[in-house]
Amino acid sequence: MKEIHVRFPSPFAMKKILVVDDDTYINEMVQKALKSEGFNVLSAYSGTEVLLLLKKETPDLILLDLMLPGLSGEELLPLIKDIPVIVVSAKIDHKNKVDLLVGGARDYITKPFELDELMARIRIHLRNSSSKRDKEDEIITSGELVLDVDRLEVRYKDSVSKITRTECAILRLLMQNEGRPMGRNNILEMISEDTPDCTDRSLKQHISNIRKKLMSLDDKDHIEAIYGIGFKYIS
Repeated sequence: MKEIHVRFPSPFAMKKILVVDDDTYINEMVQKALKSEGFNVLSAYSGTEVLLLLKKETPDLILLDLMLPGLSGEELLPLIKDIPVIVVSAKIDHKNKVDLLVGGARDYITKPFELDELMARIRIHLRNSSSKRDKEDEIITSGELVLDVDRLEVRYKDSVSKITRTECAILRLLMQNEGRPMGRNNILEMISEDTPDCTDRSLKQHISNIRKKLMSLDDKDHIEAIYGIGFKYIS
């Protein structure tokens, strides 16, 4: 029998990263590495190009070189609002790093750098940003089912079912990705900050508990187990 390998989507698949560096080799090298990890990649080679691009696009994270033609990275940083920025530069002056971090940069990595370290830092900052956005999304609705994250309960018309914090984190993730199969490892990674106690072994039991509680409300099975992959929420 032919062995089939299935590659599951990264929890950060389709996140949009803007690479800003006037060095063509470095810019294209980083682009290639990001695309291989499933990221959606934008690129710019000057400060002016960045400003024009940001009028049309809203990346999830920016990798910003400092020594750019036109506007420098230092001049650009205060103009970038509500987007995490990792400065990537050959400048190693301690005061310069401190000033940039105080001025709005989330992180600073010095050239030359290892790609695996850069990728790790990108994942950390995307995870932190996603966590902050998720905490703002306290009410999730699918059909007539309503998940109230703050109250830890699911409502259907006049009926209410209480859920645990771990069950809530799992259900929120599945409902936010309705109709899309989610791999077990992806689920565990994406809820790890809120529920570090959840393991591969306990995940199945948590899913079972969620299914029973949802069925008690509207008599429907909303979570489908996908053999060899994970789980999918259906309305």
